[in-house]
Amino acid sequence: MAPHAESEATAKASNGAEVPVNNGAAPLEPGVTKKIAEGKQMTFPRPPKFTDKYEEREYLKGRLAAAFRVFGKYGFDEGVAGHITMRDPVDPHSFWVNPFGKAFSLINKSDLSLVNHSGEVIDGGECRLLNTAAFMIHSAVHEARPDVICAAHSHSIYGRTWCALGRPIKTLTQDACAFHNDHVVYDSFNGVVLAEKEGKDIAAALGNKKAALLQNHGLLTVGKTIEEAVFWFVSLEKCCHSQLMAEAAAASRGETPIEIGETEAKYTYNTIGSAQAGWFSGKPLFDVIHKETGGDYLQ
Repeated sequence: MAPHAESEATAKASNGAEVPVNNGAAPLEPGVTKKIAEGKQMTFPRPPKFTDKYEEREYLKGRLAAAFRVFGKYGFDEGVAGHITMRDPVDPHSFWVNPFGKAFSLINKSDLSLVNHSGEVIDGGECRLLNTAAFMIHSAVHEARPDVICAAHSHSIYGRTWCALGRPIKTLTQDACAFHNDHVVYDSFNGVVLAEKEGKDIAAALGNKKAALLQNHGLLTVGKTIEEAVFWFVSLEKCCHSQLMAEAAAASRGETPIEIGETEAKYTYNTIGSAQAGWFSGKPLFDVIHKETGGDYLQ
């Protein structure tokens, strides 16, 4: 049972009832005080910090290689389509990306390519082919969003199916609350992204959100850590799958899925939709990959 709140602050739930809430600190659960919430936050693990930027680069390259193994494990590959990028801590105007044509499930740390702001591969593994679409989209996102360390995009089956509808997801489940008022629809499709303008338009549409649904294309997620961006992608893919099933099941009965109320959605978002929550939720995916592969992606 949640501890008693120190204040009597309330808000109206979707059913019209007044429920106790705290003043905005996570976890935002009715009845949890700010003091207790802050105490819980202090006990959470956090991403490692580095004073040496080159040491940080090596660590993050390992995490990026693991991210591709996660995508491979979940079947997010579609031929040679898809890319995840990581802003280089040594030169923040450059980013690391997967070599074009390398299977996600086989990518190692040593395979990654370093791309500068001009689209030139300046460091990396034996294969240095660059996916033009990866550069056009990700360079624009990294330039427009200095807070973004990682951006992820692929043609996952449920994400691209939902994107064909050209509308945002609804807040139907607790997991979907992480994207409540924090994703956009990019309502244009002009073929494979080979033009600079298209990449900039996507970045502009994304704005300060964590995710974009690229119409007739697929999902794009970003984060302050690699784990966060990857988790948002995995979770958003599942939310698309969930809504496709919920709408189909409801339609067969002449009904519509029940949406979560605005008050509940907001305080749930504040609990599970933060950058810290995204990193913490994504970390187990990387732990599993390390266990299953024996860390061979670190080669």
